[in-house]
Amino acid sequence: MTSSSTMGHHPSIRPWLAVASIAIGAFAMVTTEFLPIGLLSAIAADMGVSEGSAGLMVTVPGIAAAIAAPVLTVAAGSIDRRIFVVVLTALIVLSNVVAVLAPSFGVMLLGRVLLGLCIGGFWTFSAAIGRRLVTESAGGRATAIIIASISVATVAGVPAGALIGEWAGWRSAFLATAVLSVAALIGQALLLPKLPATRVVRVGDIFALFAVRQARIGLLATALIVTGHFAAYTYLEPFLKQVVALSPSMLSGVLAAYGVAGLLGTFAAEKALDQSLRVGFAGVMLLLSVALFLAMLFGGHSLAAIAFVTLWGLAFGGVPLGVQLWLYAAAPERFEIGSAMMVTVFQVALALGAFTGGVLVDGNGINSAFIAGSLLALAAALTFFAGSRGDKTSDPSDGR
Repeated sequence: MTSSSTMGHHPSIRPWLAVASIAIGAFAMVTTEFLPIGLLSAIAADMGVSEGSAGLMVTVPGIAAAIAAPVLTVAAGSIDRRIFVVVLTALIVLSNVVAVLAPSFGVMLLGRVLLGLCIGGFWTFSAAIGRRLVTESAGGRATAIIIASISVATVAGVPAGALIGEWAGWRSAFLATAVLSVAALIGQALLLPKLPATRVVRVGDIFALFAVRQARIGLLATALIVTGHFAAYTYLEPFLKQVVALSPSMLSGVLAAYGVAGLLGTFAAEKALDQSLRVGFAGVMLLLSVALFLAMLFGGHSLAAIAFVTLWGLAFGGVPLGVQLWLYAAAPERFEIGSAMMVTVFQVALALGAFTGGVLVDGNGINSAFIAGSLLALAAALTFFAGSRGDKTSDPSDGR
């Protein structure tokens, strides 16, 4: 269903405002998810846990989201998707409130479980909803806007959270995100139209998706690239502080530069992926691998390290969009379940990457996590490119 049938027959700005309300909710969610990365040292010290253990704040919501995504997709049945999005955004508010009030690390992790439920459901439905709010030809742009919220969150959310944490304490950063989440909730309630389910997803649809070769290739590559990315990204703040030796004010600036690059990377990738999903997606993963390795290699040279961290952000900006477009092209009739499985794979890989990075950081230092991340990203690029080679339908953008 497009905006013309949902919001009237004449083009208007309202469909794009509705897309924006979804994007703002995604921004608040991603900011909440990654906020501990910019505050890791402070939270660890305050809660009396190691920095490796503090990484569980990234791992736990990843595990919860991985379980929630397929379960919520099937459980949604014929329920209006608008209701689902509004309820899930309310969970973002609740998760932040729990973090603000948490008396112990255990309670903090409970709030992160609530966030994981939101992540699992929100990413499953948001991309599909974004496409339904606008015309079919504008579907890719609507998806890119929503996916770009990941980069915008790293541009504004994570650096701002780190800065607020330095000025007023880490709990104040979660409080600010709670307020933003409330604003997103109000916007969605006012702007989103009724969005009845287009089809009821059943358990068998999950197996049907994995019968599509292109979908399997995309999900395997996603698992590798995301594991590698988060093995390093979870510990970006300690890397910049301890290895690159940046001041707190410089730290916020570099995190913002990373996010700006990611935002640019999302829309640059939209153009490249439109030419060839196969070559473009593999190129994004290879670039990420190289940037990670060079950031580690030149960690003692601040300007070079900052440049390669920024390049890393540029590369990762194309990853979420790449997998979304690949899965949509591979199995458009199963886009909701495809989005759900993308969330599951993404979040399992996120949790595994954060956990693996924590083990490496505690045992062998921060650089070891960056080396592992680079190697996994390289494996993703090679697996994806080689796995789709020679298949007439290896690039779903060609004729699908």
